[in-house]
Amino acid sequence: MPLKDWLAALAVITAWGLNFVVIKLGLSEVPPLLLGALRFGLVAVPAVFFIRRPAVPWHIVVLYGLTISLGQFVFLFVAMSVGMPAGLASIVLQSQAFFTVLIAAILMGEGVRWHNVLGMLVAAVGLGLIQAGAASGTMTLTGFMLTLVAALSWATGNIVVKRAGNLAAKGAGQLDMLSLVVWGALIPPLPFLGLSLYFEGAPAIVSSLHNITYVGVLAVFYLAVVATVVGYSLWGRLLARHPASKVAPLSLLIPVLGLLSSSWLLGERLTMAQWLGGLVVMVGLAVNVFGQRLRSRLKAVRGVTR
Repeated sequence: MPLKDWLAALAVITAWGLNFVVIKLGLSEVPPLLLGALRFGLVAVPAVFFIRRPAVPWHIVVLYGLTISLGQFVFLFVAMSVGMPAGLASIVLQSQAFFTVLIAAILMGEGVRWHNVLGMLVAAVGLGLIQAGAASGTMTLTGFMLTLVAALSWATGNIVVKRAGNLAAKGAGQLDMLSLVVWGALIPPLPFLGLSLYFEGAPAIVSSLHNITYVGVLAVFYLAVVATVVGYSLWGRLLARHPASKVAPLSLLIPVLGLLSSSWLLGERLTMAQWLGGLVVMVGLAVNVFGQRLRSRLKAVRGVTR
């Protein structure tokens, strides 16, 4: 990749890696469901007035908004508000890669290869080690389980994106991810606000908005503009310009930065089992991404030595 694309990839990794720290800062001033409403409200307006609707049916836009935008962040924001550390959230959320493989196999008939299965098994051990840390007080079991549900919602959204890409290709076009992100952001604000009114209550909403400081305002701006609009547009551009095999592995750096930044900036302290679990999950992700390529190279080396 040319230097400008490497810089774009670094910008996305940084934006998404710091995203979890920013969520924690936002939650310190705004209830989780209201935070979601503010985030996606700012993403959608005024961008929808300047960005053309994606060339896919409306039900695809709605499904994207309900899964990746609403479902993922309802559960993630609530999880982080009830005891899921930012660093661990950045790792556990990456289980979406394995959920995506399983859902694609069930709904789209895509094959599950040996490295997918091995990666899932390794990551499952890592998640078990992380979950074991719930008893230590650094993480709640509820937060852990809600983060897994958030990952499942993200994975379901990935299948929607796959479907959207196939439909766009049939129309001799290419899916515009920025357009899908912006128009999909029209879906979550009202459900988020309704859930906030029901679970958090009008007094909490009014109080948090009345007492919000620059920290909360900047957190909402970061989540909406930097993490969502800028992050997804740059990532989509990279995927359009380069093979997925070159771009996708870079996402493995996101939880690494998430874990380190939460330790440095938030002072989060994890148990040895949780650090080990995070490392094992990363190994499982790496096997899932690089396993087939490594096997092909080993075969090539054996062929030469023979």
